[in-house]
Amino acid sequence: MKTNVKKLWSDKKRILGLPISFTTYSLSEDRLFIDKGLIKLQSDEILLYRVRDLSVSQTLGQRIFGVGSVIVQSSDKTSPVLEIKNIKNAFNVKEIIHENVEKMKIERRMHVGEILEDGQDFAEDFDQE
Repeated sequence: MKTNVKKLWSDKKRILGLPISFTTYSLSEDRLFIDKGLIKLQSDEILLYRVRDLSVSQTLGQRIFGVGSVIVQSSDKTSPVLEIKNIKNAFNVKEIIHENVEKMKIERRMHVGEILEDGQDFAEDFDQE
């Protein structure tokens, strides 16, 4: 993540509950960032207004170590489904992301047709009603 971007939340992927991996997740006001790697660095981001659905998954092992995963489904072409794996406070993180997604959609004046993958289908369904 760029250093000049204000972080609202940040955490590392955890192994046995400890932040000892080389994957970092960060949230800014308008984007979700994923940085991976030690030798080969890979950075990806999702614009929050493209997020379509959020859910939380927590296995028994994750509950034991106090972590969970947030699944982000988006209309992003490169990362349509992103799993933010093994983070602390997964349910709270999901809510933080949700609040900022809604804020970005309101700021950008997003309409339902813009959120759908195929706006033409929406227009046809709308005309038939």
